[in-house]
Amino acid sequence: MRRARRPASPPWALLSFLLRYPDARVVGERDALAAAVDALEDPRCREPLQRFLAGWRGTEQELAARYVETFDLRRRASLNLTYYAHGDTRERGMALLRLKKLYRAAGLPMESSELPDHLVVVLAFAALAPHGHGEALLAEHHPALELLRLSLHDLSSPYAHLLDAVVAGLAPLSVEGRAEVARLAREGPPEEAVGLEPYGPPEAMPEGAHA
Repeated sequence: MRRARRPASPPWALLSFLLRYPDARVVGERDALAAAVDALEDPRCREPLQRFLAGWRGTEQELAARYVETFDLRRRASLNLTYYAHGDTRERGMALLRLKKLYRAAGLPMESSELPDHLVVVLAFAALAPHGHGEALLAEHHPALELLRLSLHDLSSPYAHLLDAVVAGLAPLSVEGRAEVARLAREGPPEEAVGLEPYGPPEAMPEGAHA
């Protein structure tokens, strides 16, 4: 009896690259990215990415300005996933510490200037981690991903199509997950700013550890 072929994992690495700040290197890969997208077999990923590329037009400077306006100037369109539930609070610091330890435990420390909850970093982890690990981590943050996706659609941003492709690779939201999306949309992140370094109170850090 022939064993059924396991469905291909979503293109996490490609999604991670497309969500990066559009510097000269990213923009210079536009033709190669279009070819990679057209080669995707799963239409749930291929078609949203094609729609993204169709709207991702302009000079490097124009694309960079739109990226900053979209993700850096709006609280409800942050790429930092733990921000939605925790804001800049001590609880978020603990969540960031957990992510760093998770990456190290998997043997995949994420060398990045971004915080470990940045969606570009989380997707890069999903691309490199053993099968299922990345999906599990993304599923933990599914309500935040859904809120980000809805916010980007409200802005008519082409990046909304990338979030369509991300959530297409996850199981549908549960009833509890949909309730959490509604709560996050209604309440927004906590506003008690306490700082993030070193991702938690001193007693939470392993001895000798550095952020």
